[in-house]
Amino acid sequence: MRADRLITDCRIATMVAGGEPYGAIEDGAILIRDGRIAWVGARADLPDHEATETDRLGGAWVTPGLIDCHTHLVFGGDRSGEFEQRLEGATYEEIARAGGGIVSSVKATRAASEEALFDSAMRRLDGLTATGVTTVEIKSGYGLDRESELKMLRVARRIGAETNVRVRTSYLGLHAVPPEWKSDRGHYVDLAVDEILPAAHAEGLVDMVDAYCEPIAFSTEEVARLFDKAKALGLPVKLHADQLSDGGGAALAAKYGALSADHIEHTTGAGVKAMAEAGVVAVLLPGAYLMLRETRPPPVPLLRDHGVAMAVATDCNPGTSPLASMTAALNLACVQFRLTPEEALAGATRVAAKALGLEAEIGTIEVGKVADLAVWDITRPAELCYWLGKPLLFSRYVDGWPEQP
Repeated sequence: MRADRLITDCRIATMVAGGEPYGAIEDGAILIRDGRIAWVGARADLPDHEATETDRLGGAWVTPGLIDCHTHLVFGGDRSGEFEQRLEGATYEEIARAGGGIVSSVKATRAASEEALFDSAMRRLDGLTATGVTTVEIKSGYGLDRESELKMLRVARRIGAETNVRVRTSYLGLHAVPPEWKSDRGHYVDLAVDEILPAAHAEGLVDMVDAYCEPIAFSTEEVARLFDKAKALGLPVKLHADQLSDGGGAALAAKYGALSADHIEHTTGAGVKAMAEAGVVAVLLPGAYLMLRETRPPPVPLLRDHGVAMAVATDCNPGTSPLASMTAALNLACVQFRLTPEEALAGATRVAAKALGLEAEIGTIEVGKVADLAVWDITRPAELCYWLGKPLLFSRYVDGWPEQP
């Protein structure tokens, strides 16, 4: 077997479901050819091969590269002042209704140049890649006018083009009603659905379409209009659902065959059942739960009972989840939501890939998948969910090429 690279003397958490915990291979080897996994298994079973390069990892653990499947990585400014307000007792809804929240980030994002947005996003991305991320989803939604939304999406595309990170973009035009359309929200919905989304799609800037379905944001009827347009354009959909109230978001996501319903703290049994029947992934966002000091967690036992796959993401954003560490997100998912370490790690690999429609390409270490890998200085996979703030990453491989963190 010809190979570009042999990775050996390692332990492998393949994250393939249905076998050993973590899909583990204790003394493993991986052959990589043309950026993809050509063979993986026990080192004792390594087939005859010719490898151009050999990497001996000294017993380190290898996992799939981590996937952050829900971020708002591109934005202007920050909202540390609102953080102080919340600590003094103000609620997220009160801040939003007073003109803060998402709208304050909109002002800063509109004022920022593409270069400034790129530079600030790159600093946040550094935190993600240092914690093993090789794929990241990036949303728009802080522009809320045609040019600013396109500007955000162009920056996201540039990040994917100029870094060793796979980027998937989501158009989030229905994130909030911008100040100039507060008195005529219907006009803004028309604009977001009928003008901005088609323009972004025509420019090749959109992989998925997302929306924020809450009483303080957009109704199920308004979101349905956007999703109908997305489907007409051949774009898959995702949804911020049932974060602050049970507004039927999970059921709406299921109705449209969404890739995922995200947050879902207030989703009830009916919503979970609908998600299960439609194969919708639940994306759990423990950073926002922590920062908002919420007390109602997502219905994890119900999700387990119904077989709903659970992903974990940072929700990196300026207001409710200034979290730029994937391993910290894993820890929070275990501590706050009682996921097992294996569930959490699957949620940042195999399940996160499904939440982005990329399960055929990434998320597990198996033959045919892209060789996006993370190499860790740990003794067992649960350490990735155990440590808070300790550097654990030794290196990443992206498309089969090694890179030091």
